[in-house]
Amino acid sequence: MRIGIAADHAGQGFKTELAAYLRGRGHEVVDLGADGTATVDYPEYAVKLARAVAARQVERGIFTCGSGIGPAVAANKIPGVRAAVVSDEWSARDAVSHVDVNILTLGERVIGLELAKSIVDAYLATTPEGGRHARRREQIAALEKES
Repeated sequence: MRIGIAADHAGQGFKTELAAYLRGRGHEVVDLGADGTATVDYPEYAVKLARAVAARQVERGIFTCGSGIGPAVAANKIPGVRAAVVSDEWSARDAVSHVDVNILTLGERVIGLELAKSIVDAYLATTPEGGRHARRREQIAALEKES
């Protein structure tokens, strides 16, 4: 799978570790910045990742920062993006199977690296369900078109 990854200054450790982990599992990783620990504004990089996902330049995205919250909010402003902050494997599976989340945001100050890897595995291994979940996703897409 081709996966976009991005981070702000507070998520550099996870970004580096997760990119290596994903490459080791055979995924192609597209690093969309930022690099280093100098303070940056997360919306710039969250939107860069979101645009890559929306344009289907990457199949899914992962953003790491301190909490995961701000980048999820910023990414969700881009049409076609469904980003969620996730802190456990069950939520990662549910986010994809029910909502077809295409950007996962992780908080490096909230969870540990091994849990982050397990969450990423669950996120990438899950596919969207049909039925009532597809109907709900269509309702969300309709709301997006109204804006």
